[in-house]
Amino acid sequence: MEQAYDFGLIGLGVMGRNFILNVADNGFTAFGNDLDTEKVNALKVEGGDLERVNATTDVATFVKALAQPRKIMMLVPAGKIVDAVIEGLLPHIDKGDIIIDGGNSFFTDTDRREAYLSEKGIHFFGAGVSGGAKGARKGPSIMPGGSKEGYAAVQPIFEAVSAKYKGEPCVAYLGPKSAGNYVKMVHNGLEYGLMQLTSEIYDVLKKGGDLRNEELHTTFKTWNEGRLQSFLVEITSEIFEQQDEFSDGQLIDQILDKAKQKGTGKWTSQNAMDLGIPVPSIDIAVSMREISALKSERVQADDLYDRPTVASMDKDALKKMTEEALYFSFIITYAQGLHQLADASKEYGYDVDIATIAKIWRAGCIIRAGLLADITEAFKADASLPNLLLSPSFIEKVRATVGSARKLVAYGATNGIPLPGVSNSLTYFDAYTSSRLPLNLIQAQRDYFGSHTYERLDKEGIFHTEWEE
Repeated sequence: MEQAYDFGLIGLGVMGRNFILNVADNGFTAFGNDLDTEKVNALKVEGGDLERVNATTDVATFVKALAQPRKIMMLVPAGKIVDAVIEGLLPHIDKGDIIIDGGNSFFTDTDRREAYLSEKGIHFFGAGVSGGAKGARKGPSIMPGGSKEGYAAVQPIFEAVSAKYKGEPCVAYLGPKSAGNYVKMVHNGLEYGLMQLTSEIYDVLKKGGDLRNEELHTTFKTWNEGRLQSFLVEITSEIFEQQDEFSDGQLIDQILDKAKQKGTGKWTSQNAMDLGIPVPSIDIAVSMREISALKSERVQADDLYDRPTVASMDKDALKKMTEEALYFSFIITYAQGLHQLADASKEYGYDVDIATIAKIWRAGCIIRAGLLADITEAFKADASLPNLLLSPSFIEKVRATVGSARKLVAYGATNGIPLPGVSNSLTYFDAYTSSRLPLNLIQAQRDYFGSHTYERLDKEGIFHTEWEE
């Protein structure tokens, strides 16, 4: 094989096949590798021209086919498989070659792999890829971080294949070490939060306003044409139109209410706790997926306890209230995730620019939304902004919608409609904007039973009291 291909990709599942075809569509030659002969042959057929797109099951043949320095991207499941693929490549590649992990690897694994490969003279970086299978084919949001020199060699390819927002590529080098994988992890945590919020609004519209699927479709479609414009609101509107092939109704009404997860939302939540950053809207989204898995127990419990009769609301009033509450909760959820990113950047030495992150999320990715354009401008105006809620450009947006969030939470509680995402967003807002919280009592309790000490409002220093029994 004499031709030297520009780009190599290992893992020809749906994501990998679509990504490599995207590379070829943008003027670069690409060579794939997979252990599955059927996947290799499927790529060859779909590519149509072996000089443009080719593939093999043999690693040695794959590596030999690539131009130096070799640019090799992995789109394989996170974990031990990534390490196995790397070890399989090492006997065949040379110093200066580049390996890219495009999967959802945990960020500490990326740090370990970069250090390991750096010692061998191999450039390595993790690159979060968001947008699903369609995004991989037509243009994803890409979040690379790690070897800056390695990224520079791949940059023309990534900028060509990425989604574009008003002509700007939705990809940027984010920082050293595992910056890319970390940003993708928080992206996925935000995805959990936004999906949970959207599902709660669907629930309350259906139960409180008796909206049928056609009305739900129209409502979300209208919202997507306004300030709630986003990929998730857009696909939600389309979901309500999908007919079920096995019955006379819509598919949505036949889908089991048990949500699965791959763990990235949980990683976001766990790491936020390690950093001491509150992300309750993401936390509860993870918990709600876990509660949903208890289907048989939920059915049993539903029979044991009386539920309130839902008081119906005027549809137009309910739509207005839910639109405002969802917009408010979206802002609060983004604020939490970006707060975590800013703190992690300092803790782990990423030195990421939050405005850049928001900018590359504006198109291609699952959490893309019109709101991100405003977020980008907020952090451009003040790169050191600790929290989106402190941005002058967001104060009025929040003030104008928080009242509806309060009303909706109260309505849900009174009528037995669980709204934990909206509720946690509101509670976070109320706590974050409170100059005085009742945690002085907790400090007194800790000192009482464990001599853990406390600080005072009126004096500097650390104090302990011998509390009277």
